[in-house]
Amino acid sequence: MGAFAATPDDRVLIVLNSGDATVSLVDPVTLKTVRTLDTGKEPHHLMPTPDGKALIVASSAGNSLTFLDVRTGAVQRVVRGIDDPYQLAFSPDRKWFAVTCLRLNRVDLYEADGFKLVKRIPIGKLPSHIAFSGDSSMLFVTLQGSDEIAGIDVAGQAVRWVMPVGKLPAGIALTPDDRLLMVGIMGENYVDVIDWRTRKSVAHVVTGKGAHNFLPMGDKRRVLVSNRVDNTVSIVDMATWTKLEDIKVPGGPDCMELTGDGKTLYVTSRWIKQVSVVDLAQKAVVAQAAVGRSPHGIYFDSHATR
Repeated sequence: MGAFAATPDDRVLIVLNSGDATVSLVDPVTLKTVRTLDTGKEPHHLMPTPDGKALIVASSAGNSLTFLDVRTGAVQRVVRGIDDPYQLAFSPDRKWFAVTCLRLNRVDLYEADGFKLVKRIPIGKLPSHIAFSGDSSMLFVTLQGSDEIAGIDVAGQAVRWVMPVGKLPAGIALTPDDRLLMVGIMGENYVDVIDWRTRKSVAHVVTGKGAHNFLPMGDKRRVLVSNRVDNTVSIVDMATWTKLEDIKVPGGPDCMELTGDGKTLYVTSRWIKQVSVVDLAQKAVVAQAAVGRSPHGIYFDSHATR
């Protein structure tokens, strides 16, 4: 597979290699790694700061956050002493910064301005992915070790409720109207759609084995779902809760990033040290970029609307 022509305003693809404790900075046109940065151990997930000026790389086993320039990947600073940051999220009102501590079975809440620890909240086994409600009042967490999801009252800084779901819940995301939660049931083959206010499941969308993570397509109607076991990415219609189609992506597709024009999807192929480039018009992988071991989070600054 050869070079792929990316959009002109792209700078570098930022790819986290969780097995190597590194970040690969990839030229989006040549798909060559232009630089490799060392991080703390196990960099899994990332999140831009609310002002969009920096990208935070969370090193869970390194107990640190590394701030990168969103366009060039240059290191801006490192914040240490953040316990086991696996997944991370800012509240929409920009007051809170939350991390799941996967190995420590808790969620930590920080002040977003200055990263001052406010509360350590004990929770069920293996808290994985998180998402804030649109009004910042609730924080939702998937608990992979106990096959549950939990809702945390942000103001009260305590778990408000826990509900059972399918095996190994992973990714979690809200619909654009903030009414429903989507949960990737990684131990099975579907997305569970949940009314979080009544705590009832309203739909199951069968996508593929290992249903894992989500990425909106920018039109407030369709969402992408990576299926790690089936080696596919599904396109799901959130209006009808139907799967529209599957795209074959090799090597355990995990995290995803979509170009601003909605034409090109980048997917970390977790088990084969590659980023797979999908042409959405062709519905096919058209190129691959070699990166480090166990690539996980991926980002670039000219992505489609979230």
